[in-house]
Amino acid sequence: MTETREKRGTMRIRELHQELPLALREAVDEFGRHLAVVDGRSEHTVRAYLGDVVSLLDYAAREGRTNPADLDITVLRGWLAARMSGGAARTSQARRAAAVRAFTGWAHRTGRAPTDPGAQLASPRAHRSLPPVLRTDQAADLVTGTTAANPEETTAIRDRAVLEMLYATGVRVSELCNLNRSDIDHARQVIRVMGKGAKERAVPYGNPAREALADYLRAARPQLTTRYSKDALFLGSKGGRLQPTVVRRVVARAAQAAGLPHTSPHDLRHSAATHLLDGGADLRAVQELLGHSSLSSTQIYTHVSTERLRAAFKQAHPRA
Repeated sequence: MTETREKRGTMRIRELHQELPLALREAVDEFGRHLAVVDGRSEHTVRAYLGDVVSLLDYAAREGRTNPADLDITVLRGWLAARMSGGAARTSQARRAAAVRAFTGWAHRTGRAPTDPGAQLASPRAHRSLPPVLRTDQAADLVTGTTAANPEETTAIRDRAVLEMLYATGVRVSELCNLNRSDIDHARQVIRVMGKGAKERAVPYGNPAREALADYLRAARPQLTTRYSKDALFLGSKGGRLQPTVVRRVVARAAQAAGLPHTSPHDLRHSAATHLLDGGADLRAVQELLGHSSLSSTQIYTHVSTERLRAAFKQAHPRA
């Protein structure tokens, strides 16, 4: 259902893009290339920003603005207000404001607009709820239960390695799927990850993940290999590179089999980070492992650890 809505949304954005005045359409195309090539933004970020900017420019065109130089703070605020009246979440509004500021700033720097109206645009503060985190025993049940019923099945062996690596390293699902065989340093038990903004980092993994990965490479990957899959580490059932949608299904099925609430790959990332901090890991080290550009993104897990400690205190202490 979610994928269907996303496809409909993508088709709608393409239609709006084609209907834009020429100067606006050319500007958003150039902006997209700038985000991907110069800024090195992820494919997901580029897609989200361009969707927001196309929506803004469609609104502006209906207000009689046909050139990036015609944009002003009134148009920007009017577009954001229209989105808010449609029930947009504060997090979505914050992202939209960021996309607009990026576009108007780029348009001004490249001479397409005499001023940068986005600089006057305040961003709504997004409420940051604490991320869902599994207990250590729940995480263990999730990652080890995959091969229990079918220990010899090819996809089960692969899925066990996928789950172990997700939890062991805390990598994003896209980063896991983009791993190549050459990114694995078996001797040091480290993977080379290309993260957001094309930033490379090295992430260690432990012995359970090492054993699951070795089983996969020995017993499962050769069964999935085709001439199209020479480099990719994790392969799909047809031999191509494993896709994030498949990994999300793998994690969700494993959680269901373990009797856990719905769990996503990102929930495993949250859990890995929280368990590291619970175990005494340094916040800066966790930041580096996760590939966060800002320490504030990592600090959310200290709040999770505090809340877990508070909950344990209330449950167990006689004077709580």
